Amino acid sequence: MTFYRNGVWLVKGLKEYTKAGYEAAAKHFVPGDLDVNLKGKSFMITGANSGIGKAAAIEIAKRDGTVHLVCRNKDRAEEAKREIIAQSNNENVHVHILDMSSPRQIWEFAENFKKENNLNVLINNAGCMVNQRELTEDGLEKNFATNTLGTYILTTALIPALKSAHGPRVITVSSGGMLVQKLNIADLQFEKGQFDGTMAYAQNKRQQVILTEQWSKQHTDIHFSSMHPGWADTPAVRLSMPDFYEKMKNKLRSEAQGADTVVWLAVSPSAATQASGQFYQDRKPVSAHLPLASTRSSAGDEEKLLTVLEQLAEKFNPNTAQSSD
Repeated sequence: MTFYRNGVWLVKGLKEYTKAGYEAAAKHFVPGDLDVNLKGKSFMITGANSGIGKAAAIEIAKRDGTVHLVCRNKDRAEEAKREIIAQSNNENVHVHILDMSSPRQIWEFAENFKKENNLNVLINNAGCMVNQRELTEDGLEKNFATNTLGTYILTTALIPALKSAHGPRVITVSSGGMLVQKLNIADLQFEKGQFDGTMAYAQNKRQQVILTEQWSKQHTDIHFSSMHPGWADTPAVRLSMPDFYEKMKNKLRSEAQGADTVVWLAVSPSAATQASGQFYQDRKPVSAHLPLASTRSSAGDEEKLLTVLEQLAEKFNPNTAQSSD
């Protein structure tokens, strides 16, 4: 089955995820969908100092939105801020330093952010692909801590702020790689068998898609979506997937092309008319499963994922941790 999934995915990717795939899809985009003024609206983008996150930040800033860049590296974040301001002539760009692999930091950051800021749209873009199994200082596998638990805690903690805003949205940047993965609830932190960073990342991205679907059912007053940016030429791809990059570099999308659907989901009125909880590619909802790939999980496993994440998240929540001490 793994061989089948990978083969079908590669054929699909070569046709749809490349620069040529984007150009073909763009012929069907609705002109004017992104002709919006975002003055007074607040957007948070994680992992926004490079790649798709920064490209999305530039487009939102150009439309007069207030942009909160959530980044791990202060120097790179400040450099990105200067570049975004220069390209957009919008001074409403703010830097927040946060390590998305640290659950306690995320809780504290979100609590402080809510006290001082409004939030209309959260874009969960930060991600990591560590190719050797590595534990954080909290004893969590690093890919899982950043991509899944970090995304879960930040979103959960900010939901009250989103609910008090007009037309709130949450967009999670997933990956086409998740199409080859079925949720493995028995080994969320990759403790069994040989570790494969690419597959761990793809499993995390499957988890994000399931979270998006579940959140859309729990919080019907927020518009949730997940998306696949295609194969884009970003620093993360060059660093984490050098072999893939070398083979595909002439076919890869630009960062702006990769970010296009993120921006569309975040700002366009037409995106908000779509059903919440869907998975998108090039401004269209698409199936989160390849045909005949047996990647659908049971309702029980999906509920268990939420339960495990909730329990882990609460363990690191300073408010509940203090009250239980």
